[in-house]
Amino acid sequence: MAVLGNRGNCAQPCRLPYELYENENLLNNGYLLSPRDNFGINFLPELIKLGIDSFKIEGRMKTPEYVGIVTKFYRKYIDLILENKNKDINYIKNLINHNLDIKNPDTLLTDKEEITQVFNRGGFSSGHLNSEPNHDLIFKEKPNNMGIYIGKIISINPNKGRIKLKLEDTLSIGDRISINDENYTVSELMIGNENYQSLEKGNTVTIGRMKGKIFNGTKIYRISSAKLNKSISPTFSEEKEFKKIPLNGELLIKKNTPITLKVWSDIGFYKNIQFTATSEIAPQLALNRPISKEKVCEQITKTGNTCFEFENLDINMSNNLFLPIKALNDIRRIALEGLENSVINKFTHNLKIKNIDILKQEANTNKNNTNISLLLNIYNPEFKYEVLKNIDKLYIPLAYFITPRFKEALKDTTLKFNTYIYMPNILKDNKINSINFENLVKEFNIKGFVISHISQIERLQKFNLELIGNYTLNIYNNFSIDFLKDLKLNCYTPSVELDKEDLNEILSNSTLKSEIIIYGKIPVMTNNYCFLGNSNKCYKNCKRKCESNNIFYLKDRFNCKFRILPSPTYGTTTIFNSKPLNLTRKNLNSNSFRIDILDENLEEIQNIIKNI
Repeated sequence: MAVLGNRGNCAQPCRLPYELYENENLLNNGYLLSPRDNFGINFLPELIKLGIDSFKIEGRMKTPEYVGIVTKFYRKYIDLILENKNKDINYIKNLINHNLDIKNPDTLLTDKEEITQVFNRGGFSSGHLNSEPNHDLIFKEKPNNMGIYIGKIISINPNKGRIKLKLEDTLSIGDRISINDENYTVSELMIGNENYQSLEKGNTVTIGRMKGKIFNGTKIYRISSAKLNKSISPTFSEEKEFKKIPLNGELLIKKNTPITLKVWSDIGFYKNIQFTATSEIAPQLALNRPISKEKVCEQITKTGNTCFEFENLDINMSNNLFLPIKALNDIRRIALEGLENSVINKFTHNLKIKNIDILKQEANTNKNNTNISLLLNIYNPEFKYEVLKNIDKLYIPLAYFITPRFKEALKDTTLKFNTYIYMPNILKDNKINSINFENLVKEFNIKGFVISHISQIERLQKFNLELIGNYTLNIYNNFSIDFLKDLKLNCYTPSVELDKEDLNEILSNSTLKSEIIIYGKIPVMTNNYCFLGNSNKCYKNCKRKCESNNIFYLKDRFNCKFRILPSPTYGTTTIFNSKPLNLTRKNLNSNSFRIDILDENLEEIQNIIKNI
């Protein structure tokens, strides 16, 4: 498991096996971070009625078949909903469910079976779209494609390499099947001595030419359907554009006048954008074979493999003119490229590079490298934190301030230190709207807030207290720092993913005071899921292990232990790195340094403060 997940460096820790421990007791094992894929079709009507214009379909590191089938699938049902958008939600949902169960003649599978076939990880989940607790979010048995169960082996003929089974689903020649995680292509499908191209559920069949680790009783899964792959392959194996942008065009061809072609479209990003191309060639009177208007139209509308096609083309053309075909091809190409580039330029963000005079940056003057901030990821009311020395700021998570049983201990602690409320990076609307921050600020003499999500800034600005931007704001450069300064933040914490060279560069050019995390186990993941209750929401019969003082952690295949903190307050679980970040502050020109504490006791905390 790694922290480098925000900049494209994810090592896919979700697809690895783990063991879950409570103290030294094993609670669970398997692929405990691996979620089932999200099946969102039944939620599309509500989402579309909410005004959502675009849906992102996950396809990273998937096959072309997957991308083709899933895209086709969602396109079909989005169009179905839009065609019936004035109908009742329940009517639309019934229509969707009816269509999901219709078999497609070219694949012999229903739409849902096609989606399940192309990729499923133990079936599907509703993700976090449902208001009910989701106990099916994680599939711990297998991290990759499960396929569709087609039966189990009832007999084996090892000499001929044949296995027999009763089909629980259709099987065809060319299908790929999985037996004990070994993959095979079905090349021989028989009943008795008769060969078949395809056989339906219920038949007892023999599959030939099977070798390897094969045993009676072994379950077989179809992981790829030849018919399904054949049905979708033209969308990515042939040079075709199936969805094109409709164009309008005006072409002017007059004697001794340069040709002009104006093009525009009335849809999407192209709306209110037009481009006019002008040719260097001016048509002349033809001596024997003038070009026809039909030939001009044919050439201009040959958009080939571009993303455009002409819907309307108005040609204003004089008679009896000679014009090279190349001139028409060139002006068409220039016009289409010009229109495309006009759209790209309109929607491209251009950042202006500023020349920074370091000597004039007030935040970089008189940096005091002795300022220490201490974050208590876990606040223990039994600890007498007041004995700690050399702490300038104390950060305590919001959850403790809104939990009554910590109230008295917190009052003692906040009398001793300049205390800041450490905001979580995920805080749902229903929770944040129920918190009276004004009372918290007064009752505990709060000096400021550590902002962990940009949405928190506006809500907390009204108290006129110090606002410190947490590293979770993903601060990688000085543009981000300037933006936070405009939002009236007083200090920022750079991303922990920055290397030393990049870190020093933004510190030296910073327009805000900086604070660097110099010690602590950094969260590597925040899950909207509880590994103890196996759900994304609390439920009545949960054992509430999260409310105990026991230590929970995930252990990976290298025996590294990743501490987990489930939070019933936020409904999330934070997973911390197995090893602490441990930097030296030498040559780090920051205004202050932050220490993150997890399970350390008071003596260990004081030693860390002393030795950094």
